[in-house]
Amino acid sequence: MLNIAFSQFQTIGFIGITHTKALQILHNLQNHTGGTLWVSRDYAQKYSQEQNPLLEKVEVYNSSLKEHLATIWKDYNALVFCLATGAVVRLIAPLLKDKAHDPAIIVIDPEGSFVISLCGGHQGGADLLTKMIALQLGATPIITGASSSLSLPGIDILGRPYGWVKGQGSWTKLMAKVANQNEIAVIQEAGSDLWRSSLPESFFKNGENDRVRGKIWISAKQRDFSDEPVIPQVQWHPRVLWVGIGCERGTSRELIDQAIESTFAKHDLAVEAIAGVATIDIKADEKGLLKVCRDRNLPLQTFPASILKKVAVPTPSTVVNQEVGTPSVAEASAIAAAKLFDEQNIKLLEPETLPLPLIVKKQIVKQEQQPGAVTVAIAQSEIEYTGKPGKLYLVGIGPGSLDQITPAAKTAIAGADVVIGYSLYIDLVQSLFRPEQVIESLPITQEKQRGERAIALASQGLTVAVISSGDCGIYGMAGLVLEQLKLNNWDGKTPQVQVFPGISALQAVASRVGAPLMHDFCAISLSDLLTPWEVIRKRLEAAAMADFVTSIYNPRSQKRVEQIEKAQEIFLQYRKPDTPVAIVRSVYRDDEQIIVTSLEKMLDNPIDMLTTIIIGNSNTYSHGDWMITPRGYL
Repeated sequence: MLNIAFSQFQTIGFIGITHTKALQILHNLQNHTGGTLWVSRDYAQKYSQEQNPLLEKVEVYNSSLKEHLATIWKDYNALVFCLATGAVVRLIAPLLKDKAHDPAIIVIDPEGSFVISLCGGHQGGADLLTKMIALQLGATPIITGASSSLSLPGIDILGRPYGWVKGQGSWTKLMAKVANQNEIAVIQEAGSDLWRSSLPESFFKNGENDRVRGKIWISAKQRDFSDEPVIPQVQWHPRVLWVGIGCERGTSRELIDQAIESTFAKHDLAVEAIAGVATIDIKADEKGLLKVCRDRNLPLQTFPASILKKVAVPTPSTVVNQEVGTPSVAEASAIAAAKLFDEQNIKLLEPETLPLPLIVKKQIVKQEQQPGAVTVAIAQSEIEYTGKPGKLYLVGIGPGSLDQITPAAKTAIAGADVVIGYSLYIDLVQSLFRPEQVIESLPITQEKQRGERAIALASQGLTVAVISSGDCGIYGMAGLVLEQLKLNNWDGKTPQVQVFPGISALQAVASRVGAPLMHDFCAISLSDLLTPWEVIRKRLEAAAMADFVTSIYNPRSQKRVEQIEKAQEIFLQYRKPDTPVAIVRSVYRDDEQIIVTSLEKMLDNPIDMLTTIIIGNSNTYSHGDWMITPRGYL
């Protein structure tokens, strides 16, 4: 099944089949990533589809592998080889240009035991893809970058989750300072500050002092650094600037483009910080404007005059009002777009209540050689435009032991920009985290807040993993998050959602005591925080009467102690006192406790919220420390 956690790499090529096991390894990865698997013509002919059905989903190259690589080099964001590392080095050496343009290069040994990030670790994403592939295969990742060894995020990928654009600066020199653990000043003037949580406060300072050996600017401004600065400086540009455009009909693309460039240069703003273009809806088909947006890969946001005329602007025009029904197009549309995006497109825009995020009043630009005239205004949003749809991963981590988490769930956690969960669950999976990830833990009673936070961040274009113990769809966060999305008028597509199942508590407990779930069973939670006790009682009676093997979740808390006693009373009406009962606390964790007892004596044992109980049916029996529920085979 396709795992959307890999979709951030867009195009992945798998190459280097030397034997059938390698084909199986790469075919497995192809199924999960949606990548392209290449095999040579000789291999395909030697192992026809009749002999090897795995060849049904491959592409065949007819030339030598060296020639083929030269042909497809620019077609993939990542290339994954299942070949000897030395062979891969010799194959790619003539094709390498620089780390800003080369694809990520990853090598898997032919046995699938090791995954090596060979080239393009940071900017190419090879380090992340290496870790995700290793988790998928159960292999060991080999990552040798300096940032990885220091458990620090790569400075050259710091803003990537937020859609920031890399600006000018001495990136290589600054990263060398980071590798040598020099103190770096971070000066932020725009964009999200979520990145702060992934960097130790003792290492990066939001300011300057005599110990600073490098600077990172996070700003919409364009700073020109000297060729030989005293200390290396770099700049990230969050896409927070909305360009309001008004223009005469038929204005050329060249004039609109020149108007944007000159306005930004005049006010020392970075064109890389543009979030999008905004205008009045009657200009939605303006050819010159559409070409500018297409060439610059910018979204176009349009508003009707009825909205724009309500926006207070510093320089309204009666002439414009007579022409299009609003006293402002450029300023009003820039302000409206910036504020609309701040509200994450969830709430209705109410222009009459808008503050003025305008940073550049309207500028009128004309040229004798170009037809038409352009009016430009710029407003700054508090939230950046990421240029990508958000994703929500609803992940079940099983009972909590890392070896009990599915490979798909591990890759989802490792590949997310943000991981949100109850603090205990966060602790259980912390070895899967990357230095640049944002990790947010909330108390056990704040499930609703966790869901709202996850949706808000995904609405900004981030990839968010919401983790639950057991299976996220069984008393977990999956249902709540989907309900909250529905209330937000979710279209079912944006943000993208994928549910990653996990081993549920009842399955984990059953595995530790034998085979108690071999026949029909059900699960009932005794928590009455969300379900009235009268409903829970009816379900207990129905399960007991119908002779279901019954798994009890949330049996007892510090304040809620009577429900488990009443549950025992109900089951004793329909089951024998010696009916086997399993009481397991913290299953598969370091402090695991396992007790197999009887229905009559179950309350003689410690029971709390970390405990799951399985009550057998009328045919369940004990054998030593094992519980067995016959299916009827014998």
